[in-house]
Amino acid sequence: MQTLKTTGYSILFNDNCYTYLQDVLQQNDYSTVFILADSNTSQHCLPGFLSQLATELSIEIIEIEPGESNKSIETCIEVWHAMTELGADRKSILINIGGGVVTDLGGFVASTFKRGMDFINVPTSLLSMVDASIGGKTGVDLGVLKNQIGVINTPKAVLIDTNFLNTLPAPEMRSGLAEMLKHGLIADSEYWKQFSNLTGLTTDDLGALIYRSVEIKNSVVEQDPTEKGLRKILNFGHTMGHAIESYFLESPENVPLLHGEAVAIGMILEAYISLNKKLITPKEYFEIKTVIQSIFNTVNFSEKDIAEILKLLVHDKKNVGGKVQFVLLDGIGNAVIDQDVENALIFNAFDDYQN
Repeated sequence: MQTLKTTGYSILFNDNCYTYLQDVLQQNDYSTVFILADSNTSQHCLPGFLSQLATELSIEIIEIEPGESNKSIETCIEVWHAMTELGADRKSILINIGGGVVTDLGGFVASTFKRGMDFINVPTSLLSMVDASIGGKTGVDLGVLKNQIGVINTPKAVLIDTNFLNTLPAPEMRSGLAEMLKHGLIADSEYWKQFSNLTGLTTDDLGALIYRSVEIKNSVVEQDPTEKGLRKILNFGHTMGHAIESYFLESPENVPLLHGEAVAIGMILEAYISLNKKLITPKEYFEIKTVIQSIFNTVNFSEKDIAEILKLLVHDKKNVGGKVQFVLLDGIGNAVIDQDVENALIFNAFDDYQN
């Protein structure tokens, strides 16, 4: 797979990752290499990565607890303290090895430590490979509210080694598929069609799909790096998805949903809203709902659940003047931004989703 060039950094794949990494460590006058991982990636991914890391520089490893609940400013403070105690300076480099929590949080830590140090993202989950590690968004949650604190700051590089996917449990693989489905729905109808039947999917097929997803996201980000307009289309499914994810995180009686599981629900709900606004056809809606529900289990919501989720919508980052702004589909392969949606239609979307 060819390297993708972006403004300010490169996205490299598989063997090219380690050639680049050795070159960049040799050519830059770094003082120390810091590696941030969670306890899962530290066990399953870090040994293989370190075996490819040929450098005489001192290497310091910082480990955090896994999971969305640890994507917090409190975890950042712990990492900042650890880096300080281990002698990090602005000429250190931070390599973030993990899923979206690690790359989001690590990018924010590096962007703010001593007003900024270089960092490299090494995504190890499917979701992080195709979405979280690409585009320069860094940050943490504020309580259960997703991605409320952060900055846009690009890494030195993103290194995508698809061999790390062999370490993932099935739910995490499905979670990443949600973002890939989204890329097809908002930008490439032919790419979307490849997900209508995933039986017989080979490793090579998956590698090509990952590459196309990264191309789509990178193309959108390149045209609108600071999310003034077009980049908002990448939030399709996320207005409802983030509110659902937050609700399940804060509700003790519910098992938390993975990010992709919540976004999958959000895409069906927002596709239903698109249908009712006559932006997609009934046939397109049925196709979207059928494909997504063939991959993800249906989750049941009570009226109380829905009411609480609606309250969380007011915190969505796209909102302007207190109005919730949705991204909706304008046919499969296209999207429109800044759409107002009334609560009654959202309730109807939940009813249709569950039936």
